[in-house]
Amino acid sequence: MVKRIVIANWKMNPQTLAEAKDIAKGIVKESAKLKKTTVVIAPPFPFLNSISISSKVFLGAQNTFVGKTGAFTGQVSVRMLSLLKVSYIILGHSELRALGETDEQISKKVIATLKSGLIPVVCIGERERDHHGAYLAFLENQIRLSLKSLSKKEVEKIIIAYEPVWAIGKTAREAMDSGKLHEMALFVHKILVNMIGREGAKKVTLIYGGSVEGANARDLIQNGNVSGFLVGHASLKPKEFGAILQATDK
Repeated sequence: MVKRIVIANWKMNPQTLAEAKDIAKGIVKESAKLKKTTVVIAPPFPFLNSISISSKVFLGAQNTFVGKTGAFTGQVSVRMLSLLKVSYIILGHSELRALGETDEQISKKVIATLKSGLIPVVCIGERERDHHGAYLAFLENQIRLSLKSLSKKEVEKIIIAYEPVWAIGKTAREAMDSGKLHEMALFVHKILVNMIGREGAKKVTLIYGGSVEGANARDLIQNGNVSGFLVGHASLKPKEFGAILQATDK
């Protein structure tokens, strides 16, 4: 059975705890009949302790910090998150990279997450595409540096979320089509084969993010050569998110 996963990245939404609880309740309901898809809800930090989960729905965090304790104002450690029953942590999201987060910082967070027994979801993605293919070298650099210093076994535990920045926040029609996604999945797999070998690369889960909606989810999962999605705005609408889940599960 193919392992599939869909992650709801709520970003800085919604604005109230009551809304967050309602959305989470809706997602749990939409997830009830899934047979082979794991669902993760990654709400803002203040809501983590109040979100309902189930045997099929897990908690995720949108970021973390490498320090265990000390004078790190505004930061949240991996251990703190694990005590809140967080199982997955999104790392290196393009919005954080845009604020100055580096591949070296992401690599340290990946290591800290793995050491605590949690699963890192490492985001990669080009800002724009050029006709000369420089964006491919950019992506390879992101992957290699973000996974720097990890053993083969550690890399195998990671989820890579390919999110082309130019496709985020658009409609399904404007997002990457399944043919181009399939090509990029092969490219990422090739890099992983060079890093950890063919058998190891097969164990790395690759998902896609970038304007995933109910309208394009089925085509992307069937023909895009990925194992799931990292979903932004559509994850705040349980019915829309449910359509993505059903497409992924089938």
